[in-house]
Amino acid sequence: MPVAGAVLVGYSVALSIVVHRLGLRNSWRYIVASVVVLAAGGIVGAQFFGVDLLLVPLLLTGSLSLLFTQINRLWSLDRQFARTLLNSPVTNADSIIAANERLASGLKLLNTVLPLNEAVVFKCAESNTLEPVVRYKSPAPNPQDPRRNAVWREGVRLCQHAASTGKLMSQARQDSATVAVPLLHEGETAGVLLIRPGSEFSDDDIPLLEAVGSQFARNLKRESFSQNPARTQSLSYFSQTGNKRKLDALNVLKALTVEQRCEASTLTHIDDGVAIAYLDGTLALVNPGILRFAGLTSAQALKLDLFDLLKKFRTDVFDEPEIAVRRVLQTGVAYEGELNFEQKEQILSLRISLLREREDKQNAEPIGIAVYVKDLTATKEYEKLKSDMISLMSHELRTPLTSINGFAELLTADATVPPQAREFVTIIANESQRMSRMINTFLSVTQLERKDKQEVLKIPLRLDEVVRETITSLQPVAKKKRIRLIEQPAHRIPPVAADRSLITQAVKNLVNNAIKYSPERTTVTVSTALEAEAVRVCVEDRGYGIPAEAKERVWDKFYRVVREGREKDEESTGLGLSFVREVVEQHGGQVELDSEEGRGSRFSFTLPRL
Repeated sequence: MPVAGAVLVGYSVALSIVVHRLGLRNSWRYIVASVVVLAAGGIVGAQFFGVDLLLVPLLLTGSLSLLFTQINRLWSLDRQFARTLLNSPVTNADSIIAANERLASGLKLLNTVLPLNEAVVFKCAESNTLEPVVRYKSPAPNPQDPRRNAVWREGVRLCQHAASTGKLMSQARQDSATVAVPLLHEGETAGVLLIRPGSEFSDDDIPLLEAVGSQFARNLKRESFSQNPARTQSLSYFSQTGNKRKLDALNVLKALTVEQRCEASTLTHIDDGVAIAYLDGTLALVNPGILRFAGLTSAQALKLDLFDLLKKFRTDVFDEPEIAVRRVLQTGVAYEGELNFEQKEQILSLRISLLREREDKQNAEPIGIAVYVKDLTATKEYEKLKSDMISLMSHELRTPLTSINGFAELLTADATVPPQAREFVTIIANESQRMSRMINTFLSVTQLERKDKQEVLKIPLRLDEVVRETITSLQPVAKKKRIRLIEQPAHRIPPVAADRSLITQAVKNLVNNAIKYSPERTTVTVSTALEAEAVRVCVEDRGYGIPAEAKERVWDKFYRVVREGREKDEESTGLGLSFVREVVEQHGGQVELDSEEGRGSRFSFTLPRL
C-alpha cells in the first residue's frame, strides 16, 4: 500500500508540474502519452507478471490533479487581472467624479432644448427596485396638482415597464405627457429617466432623449462602481459579486472610451491642423485641417505614418523631419518652426510635441507625438501692413514735425515777433517737441513688440555703471526741481547680457518719472543689488504714489494715472513705462511696482546675471 500511494502521488505531482510549466494546451500530448504508457504497462503487468498497476486510481488521481492545477492557474491569472483592472487610474474609485452633479447638469441642459415641468433620474438597485437620484423641477410656479400622488405612481410604474423592456415608454394625458426613457449601457439598464415635458412631446424628441440617456447611463455606471468597492480580490474568481465588480469595471472603461472618442472628435471641427501619432509612428488621428495643409485625402492618409505626413511639410528650414522628431523624443522639448511655401504663397507654423500620460508631470511616461499646424499667412500679411504703417508714420509724421519745430524755434528767436505771437510760437514749439517724443517712444515700443524684430545686440553689461551714468546725466534736471538724486551702489555686481542703449533708456525713463512726479525737496534713490541669479535695479521716490487700482495698468501703453484733485499730466505720453516693460521682458527679466498713495513709489526690474 505505501508503494501504491507513492506511485499515485508521484504521478499526480508529475502531471501538475508539466501542466504548470507548459500549460494545458501545450502538455496534452504528454498527458495522452502517459495514459497510453500506463494502460500498456497495466496490461503487460497483469498478463505476464500478475501485477496490478492500479490503472483506474492512477487515472482518477491524475485527472483530479489536472483539474486542480488548471483551476489554480486560472485563479492566479484572475487575481492578476482583477488587480490590474480594479487598481487602474481610470477605474480607481478616488478618480471617479460623482454622478449627481453631472446628472443635474445634464437635466439643466435637457431643459434648455426640451422644456420640462419635472424630471427625475432613477437608478436600478440590486434588488431590482428604482431609487431616485436627481430631480429637476421647473422654477415656474405651477398650481398644486390634486392628482400629483397618482401621477407619481403612474410614472413609477411606467419607469418599471421601461426598465424591464429596455424601450422608451410614454403616456399621454389631457394636459401633459409622461415619458420614461431607459438608461442603457452595453445592453444593460442602469436606470430610467422620467420626464414630464412642458410642451407637446413628439417622436422627433426621441433621438435627443436616447442620446442624453446614454450619457446618463455611463454616469450611473461610474457612480455605482465607485460606491461599491470590492471586499477582496483574491476570492473574486469564486464570487458572483467579485465577478460582477469586474464586469462593472469593464463597463466603466467602455464608458470612458466613448467619452474619449467624443473629446478626440472635437479636433475634426477646428481649422488648424492636428495629428496625433503613437510612439511607433502610426497615426492615431488626423483632422481635416492638416489634410488640407498637406494636400491629402482621407484615403491617402490611411496609408501614411508620422514621417510620411511630416515630409509633406518639408521646406528649406525643415528638410529632415526625422531629426526634429528624434530631438523631441530625446529631450521632451517641443520643436517649433515657420514654414514658408513661396509657390503656394503660404506660411505655416509647425509644432511637434511629446504627449505624456499626465501632462502635469514632466517625468510621466511618453505615450505619443502631437503635430500642430497653423496658417500664419494672414497674420504675416497683417504684420507687414503694420510694419509699412509704422514706416509711413516714421517718415510722413517726423518730416512735417521737424519743419514745424525748426520754424517755431526760428520765430521764437526772432526779436521782431510781437510778445503775444512769441508766446503762441513757443507753445507750438513745445507741443511739436512733445509730439516728436511721443512718436519716437511709440515707434520704439512698437519695434520691440514686432514678432519679426531682430534680436537685440546683447553684450556683457554692468548695471551699476549704467545707473551711475544715468544719474550723472539727470542731475541737472533733478537740481532744477530741487530734488536730491542719489545712488546706492552694491559691491561686486556681476554683469548681465543686455543691449546697452535699450537698458540705459529704460533706466532713464524710470528716473525721469521719479523726478517728474516727486514734490520739491524730496529724494530719489537709485540702487542696484544682486538677488540669487538676477541683478535688480530699483528707483524709489517719495512722491505722490500710485492708486491701488492703477498699479497693473501703469505698464499699458498710453495709460496715465489720474490722481484725485489733479488732472492728467499733458506732458506725459503714457509710453515710458510700457517701453521699460517691453525692454526688460525681451531681456528675460521682470518688472515690479510697490507703491503707496501719498508716500511714494518703488519701481524696479531684474535681469538674469551672467
